Amino acid sequence: MDNNCAALDSIFHALADPTRRAVVQRLGRGPAAVSELARPFAMALPSFMKHVGILEETGLIRSTKVGRIRTCELERKNLKAVELWLGQQRAIWQSRYENLDGLLARLNGEDDET
Repeated sequence: MDNNCAALDSIFHALADPTRRAVVQRLGRGPAAVSELARPFAMALPSFMKHVGILEETGLIRSTKVGRIRTCELERKNLKAVELWLGQQRAIWQSRYENLDGLLARLNGEDDET
């Protein structure tokens, strides 16, 4: 398995959790303090920080600390691997659907050339 596949695997693993997906979604609107990100979730801050840590390890977010405030920001460029993979899958399935449409048209006696 090459590094790109390993990175993609870790990103999908991180996004498999609904809490982490919600954090990524929220950070899509802009940077936020960890306390703000944690507010909607019924969990202790140390538990929430584990989610932040996983997102940081995969490179989906980065955080900086100024004084007592840790602010998180989305690393949009690292979502590119997911976007590229999904785009490839979309193209594959689009082609398959077009082939199926053609087959069904031939089976039903429809002529594609008219």
